[in-house]
Amino acid sequence: MTNFTDLIDLASVRVGGQALWASDEFFAGKENLLQPGRGVFIPDKYTENGKWMDGWESRRKRVPGHDSCLIRLGLPGRIRGFDIDTNHFLGNYPEHASVDAVCLDGDPSAEDLQKADWTCLLPISRLEGGSQNLFAIENDQRWTHLRLNIFPDGGVARFRVHGEVVPDWSKVQEVDGLADLAAVENGGVSLLANDMFFSHRNNLIMPGRAANMGDGWETKRKRGPGNDWVIIRLGAPGHVRRVEVDTNHFKGNYPESCSIEGCSLGDVPDDFLASRSLSWQELLPRTKLKASHQHDFSSELTGAGPFTHVRLNIFPDGGISRLRLFGVRA
Repeated sequence: MTNFTDLIDLASVRVGGQALWASDEFFAGKENLLQPGRGVFIPDKYTENGKWMDGWESRRKRVPGHDSCLIRLGLPGRIRGFDIDTNHFLGNYPEHASVDAVCLDGDPSAEDLQKADWTCLLPISRLEGGSQNLFAIENDQRWTHLRLNIFPDGGVARFRVHGEVVPDWSKVQEVDGLADLAAVENGGVSLLANDMFFSHRNNLIMPGRAANMGDGWETKRKRGPGNDWVIIRLGAPGHVRRVEVDTNHFKGNYPESCSIEGCSLGDVPDDFLASRSLSWQELLPRTKLKASHQHDFSSELTGAGPFTHVRLNIFPDGGISRLRLFGVRA
């Protein structure tokens, strides 16, 4: 992937990210940093401290130093890029920012983190106001916590930490001895989709059931031949024993049917995965789907792998909220 913003946000509140501590949050709380969206602006909304802002905002600094915020990643992993979004912060955004990282498993306190041996991932870098400030990161280490530093003070609307999950398989939850090999928390990655007109493919492998119709993968209405598809790399090569296809909230726009195929590959470029020359093995034959229903398939499966990648085909188009592939690692 060339665009790191296509990768999962490891710090998002929806995957368990948490802002643990901030040096100052006088105007707006640190927890806003990890919320969905880019933040909103309500012109006439004020608090007893001043203008209400949808982000993290510190007071104007009248002493030496700078402000910072400690963040626990919801999903520890390799970081490929930061999005320091100053949306709606124009006369009050920080002039510069930097980001430090540390790997501390368990549940260290803010006090423990203050004493940790931090590594700088993003040196002090200039920011623009009202903008998504994007910074690519080249580092292959696994990280659990970050420290966002702003210089000297001001407001940041959202902080996105895009990367690849590195799971601890000794702690992976299992159901009847099977782990969800596609789940984002277990290292699954939604690599490619031929269409994401209404909503992103990453939603397919997120934790829990979909909150609404927008919290799934939905394609536009197909007016020509063919069908839509999405390709997922499993968190670990494995044998699939049970499949769950959830059309929760998709009622007038669920696919008529679906099928699933798998293959076993090494590290290959994305365009190869979409190649017609690639041979896929049938896992689930084309099967009818129902509206807003949690489909469970096990006896219907015709292949078990081992697979490294799977392709979900939907006919002809529509929306799927979640895909679960329960199996055992090869």
